[in-house]
Amino acid sequence: MSITKWYRDFNELIMFQHSVFSLPFIFIAMIVSADGWFGWRLLLLGVIAAVSARNFAMLVNRYLDRDIDALNPRTKSRPSVDGRFSPTQMRILILINALIFVVTAYAINSLAFALSFPILIILGGYSYFKRFSEMAHLVLGLSLGLAPIAGVVAVEGAIPIWSILLAAGVTFWVAGFDLLYSLQDMEFDKDKGLFSIPSKYGSEATLFLARIFHGIAVLFWALFTAEAKLGFFAWLAVIAAAAMLSYEHRLVNRDFTKIDRAFFTVNGYLGFVFLFLITLDRIAS
Repeated sequence: MSITKWYRDFNELIMFQHSVFSLPFIFIAMIVSADGWFGWRLLLLGVIAAVSARNFAMLVNRYLDRDIDALNPRTKSRPSVDGRFSPTQMRILILINALIFVVTAYAINSLAFALSFPILIILGGYSYFKRFSEMAHLVLGLSLGLAPIAGVVAVEGAIPIWSILLAAGVTFWVAGFDLLYSLQDMEFDKDKGLFSIPSKYGSEATLFLARIFHGIAVLFWALFTAEAKLGFFAWLAVIAAAAMLSYEHRLVNRDFTKIDRAFFTVNGYLGFVFLFLITLDRIAS
């Protein structure tokens, strides 16, 4: 197998492009904590930690869900199912990424190192929840919500209140769009006895709860902006996030086939718009 093909298959396995959801909020926390530029060293370590943690989470998910994914028409062609990556190979990759994350955390500071182990447990636990609890959506949200906490810990070795508010916003934002994404598998989850809010309560309740979650996310982001004493552009970021989430819900409400567009495009842009405006706010302050 060529290196190019291996990389292409690995990228399909871990869906690297989904990193756009968490990376901006890591850097938002670092910029606010440092009140501006936080340095090249932390930028490099932050990227390595974020990528290895996310790779670990996705690899654990793909490894544990092999049996489920093999039965779902939407997921049966994943590299973890069709033989492109064996269970042994995935276990090795899981271990490698866990080690990279822990070593990187050690290089950052002592608090980051201490937190690296419970973070890995949370990241790896998501896949189990769908087998016994519809709270899996919130566990996934928490997994990405840890990103800004990690960012602020990297800069100042502490966890200020504003970073918890920012993280809570990310948690409910991710849980909300995961609810929408899960609508695609509502009938499959119901048939296979998997736990999800769509399979248990139906599409209308799911759409309503997703709106509630996203409203809570915007509220937490507003509280973060106030607690961190940010300025005009930060408030503009909150307003922009609210507008983009509103657009996402209009897309999905009109046509469930637009879920992919809402999930990838709108949510992908949201993080970067937020990061851009927070950066402008710190430049202007």
